Amino acid sequence: MHDHLAPATMVDSDHPAVIAFAQQQAQGATDTQRAVALYHAVRDGFRYDPYNTALTTHGLKASTVLATGVGWCVPKAALLAAACRAAGIPARLGFADVRNHLSTARMRQAMGTDVFYWHGYAELWLDGAWRKATPAFNLQLCQRFGLLPLEFDGLSDAIYHPFDRSGARHMAYLAQRGSFDDVPLAAMLADFHTHYPAWMADMARHQAADFEAETRTEAAAKP
Repeated sequence: MHDHLAPATMVDSDHPAVIAFAQQQAQGATDTQRAVALYHAVRDGFRYDPYNTALTTHGLKASTVLATGVGWCVPKAALLAAACRAAGIPARLGFADVRNHLSTARMRQAMGTDVFYWHGYAELWLDGAWRKATPAFNLQLCQRFGLLPLEFDGLSDAIYHPFDRSGARHMAYLAQRGSFDDVPLAAMLADFHTHYPAWMADMARHQAADFEAETRTEAAAKP
């Protein structure tokens, strides 16, 4: 388990801010209780923003999420993994390709698809098994879009529901990418350039977009 406890470049569990966050939020008598507390602290304490996609080493660091207060699935998973490592809980990152039905019209047009390659989540070693924990969508966003918020109990995997509250399609897992001790940035960038050429060519403009405003507008327009 040494590699799953050691700091990494983007899962920077040795950063003072990450250590302080873990000490404050990892409340409980057991590793499972502390992991569940950290999961909710990351899920709801940091706003999900897929436009906040600084595809750089610095942009994907756990400590950067702490500094900015926002993140998309990969850096939020990196923060959860880093905080768990700082709390003495072995952790790594898992990745999958998913068809994501929670995306705005503008985002789908810019990406040219509703498939999210290299969707990230954390994997935590609890009671002798790896448990998947996906802290991406904060509770407020789920409530706005009528989604079932992902709850993590440390006993089973917390991966996205296939349907939302109304029964509409929400998330479909298409392919598993495997597990990593740090963010595989080079591989991600190669696939993003292949699958999202327009997005990658105009990254600065997309980063300036307001996902929060888009979700409010689309949620208000729902019947």
